[in-house]
Amino acid sequence: MIKPVLVIHGGAGAISRARTTPEIRQDYEAALQQVLEGAGAILARDGSALDAVTEAVRLLEECPLFNAGYGAVFTSEGKHELDASIMDGNTLKSGAVANVTILRNPVLAARAVMERSSHVFFVGPGAEAYARSQGLECVAADFFSTSARREQLERVRRAGAGLTALDHDAQAMSFAPLDETRKLGTVGAVALDSHGDLAAATSTGGMTNKQPGRVGDAPLIGAGCYANNRSCAVSTTGTGEAFIRMVAAYDVSAQMEYGGCSLADAAERVVHVKLPRIGGSGGLIAVDAQGQVCMPFNTEGMYRGYMYAGQRPFVAIHT
Repeated sequence: MIKPVLVIHGGAGAISRARTTPEIRQDYEAALQQVLEGAGAILARDGSALDAVTEAVRLLEECPLFNAGYGAVFTSEGKHELDASIMDGNTLKSGAVANVTILRNPVLAARAVMERSSHVFFVGPGAEAYARSQGLECVAADFFSTSARREQLERVRRAGAGLTALDHDAQAMSFAPLDETRKLGTVGAVALDSHGDLAAATSTGGMTNKQPGRVGDAPLIGAGCYANNRSCAVSTTGTGEAFIRMVAAYDVSAQMEYGGCSLADAAERVVHVKLPRIGGSGGLIAVDAQGQVCMPFNTEGMYRGYMYAGQRPFVAIHT
């Protein structure tokens, strides 16, 4: 009997235990739990994995604690550029958007591309125009701004011209629970539903102080997001360029489908062996067709959690 399960992440990174207060930890853990309970209810009602990952990522995009949607980090121009992707493991259909600036929930735009267009990937103004034509909510560009992210940008700028930082990396220059020179900011979700279908979705606001136009792994199918009913569903978080070069999400699936590896062996090999060879750090979440969950990371910690239908959610930050 299939046991539906939802798995989420809010970014990997070197989380400084010394800087973590009980209040900060509680805020993050509560946020993860709320997302799991909110989106996990879809699976408990025999809903689809696709709907569950969409809702999980949408909720993460609405939470200012994480680097996606509202609360996204700033580029070097003091703006926001958002990316997202989604994939259906049953049909292998997928959709993605990148460098969007006015779409409230990029994951909904990615799903619209997947389900309502004959294409896979839209970027910039073209992606925004398509999303608007599909009735998706658009907001003012400053909707995503928060004072915490503005302060984060200023700290990174003071640290040195041209320096970029991955999500919470900049926050650790003050008091946040992550080492902000090393935190890798993305959100994502993977799920298996009662019908045996898998799905994955990933969303990000990029890197603090990044060069405008830069795109990481999050919206790239096969790099930051992949789902295939024959193997697994994967969402990644980390140094995007390395995950792109390694085609990390697909690599986990390929090792399972063609090499006969278990989910755990394939995911561990990608995160702890293959990515470090090219300087890649971060982690991933994955679930296979039997409902086995894997959440490896090669940093000090990763915001993560999972919930099987009908059970209490599990959430964690540190190793």
